[in-house]
Amino acid sequence: MKKLQNSCDNFRRWHFRERSSIKQIHISYYLHSKPECVSFSAMDTHSIKVFLAVAEYESFSLASEKLHLTQPAVSKRIAQLEEQLGHRLLDRMARSVSLTEAGKLLLPYAKQILSSIDETQQAMNDLSGETSGQLRLAISHHIGLHRLPGVLKSYVAKYPKVCINIEFMDSEVAYEGIQHAKFDIAVNTLAPQSQSSIIDRQIWHDPLVLTISRDHPLAARTQVDMALLGKYPAVLPGMSTYTGRMIKQLFDEKDVTLNASMATNYLETVKMMVSVGLGWSLLPKTMVDDSVRMLCCQGIDLARRLGYIHHKERTLSNAARAFLTELESAGDPKTDLHAAP
Repeated sequence: MKKLQNSCDNFRRWHFRERSSIKQIHISYYLHSKPECVSFSAMDTHSIKVFLAVAEYESFSLASEKLHLTQPAVSKRIAQLEEQLGHRLLDRMARSVSLTEAGKLLLPYAKQILSSIDETQQAMNDLSGETSGQLRLAISHHIGLHRLPGVLKSYVAKYPKVCINIEFMDSEVAYEGIQHAKFDIAVNTLAPQSQSSIIDRQIWHDPLVLTISRDHPLAARTQVDMALLGKYPAVLPGMSTYTGRMIKQLFDEKDVTLNASMATNYLETVKMMVSVGLGWSLLPKTMVDDSVRMLCCQGIDLARRLGYIHHKERTLSNAARAFLTELESAGDPKTDLHAAP
C-alpha cells in the first residue's frame, strides 16, 4: 500500500512520443522507496478504463457490456493492472465487486490520467485548426427524441471526422457527469438554479400544458382549476427530476394535494398513460397530438428551460464549439438566451 501511496502522491510527469501523431503516451510515477518507476504505456490506458468501468458499475459483467469486451478480457485487464501495481484493487465476493483500499486510492488518479490523455490528444488535434477528435455528449431522452435529430444530422454531415459518443440520461445525472468531466457537453433540462462551476445556456423555451385523455371525465370542460384537478389521478415525472419537482412545488404553493398514483421519468411513457385514461399530466406543448387533449387550467403557467451545459473550467475543443454553434442555430429565434455567470 505504501508503494502505491508513494506512486500516487509523487505523480511527476508525462512523456509523449510522437510518430506522425501521438501513438504512445507514457505516464511515469516515481517512487520514494525505489529508483524505478511504474510506467503505463498507451496499451495500459485500456486497463485503466476497464478498472474505472468496473469501479463505476461494481460489476465485471456490466463493465464488459459497457466496454464491448468479453468478461474474461475485463478480468484479464484488471489482473494485469493489479500485477503491475503490486496491489489488489478489487474484492470479488459472489456477484458483488467493491474497491479495496488500494483501489480507492487509485480511483481519482486513474480518472485524472484518462482525462489528461483525452485533453492532450484533443489539444493536438485542435492545433491544426481541424474539427476532429471525440465529442462526448450527455443528452436527455426527451430532447434526444424531439429536439436534436436535425442538429445531429447536420453536424455529422459538416464534421465527418468527429467521433460522437452519446449517452442518454436524466438531466440531473447529466449535471453530475459534467461536474466529473465525463462529458464535454450536456443537452438537457436546465436546473432551476445555476451552479457556480457550470455554464448553462437556454436554447428552447418549453411550456408545459395540462393534458388529459379524450374520454377523461373532465374532457367536456373548457377550463378547470387546480383544486378540481387535485381530485383526479395524475401521472407525473418522478420527483427526482427537475420537471417533477417544478410541478409539485406549484401545487404545494397553491396548497393543493397531488393525487399522483404513478410516476415515470420518461415523458413519452407519461403521454401514453395519459392517452389511455390513467390520469392527467403536464406535458411539453410540443408533444400534444390527437392522442391526448389539452385543457386550460387556472393557476398553471409552467415552462422548462432546455439548453446545454458544460464545465466552466474545461476548455472546449473545436468539435465541441462547432456543436454549440450548430445547436444555437436550431434554437428558438426569439429566446432570451441566458448564460450563467
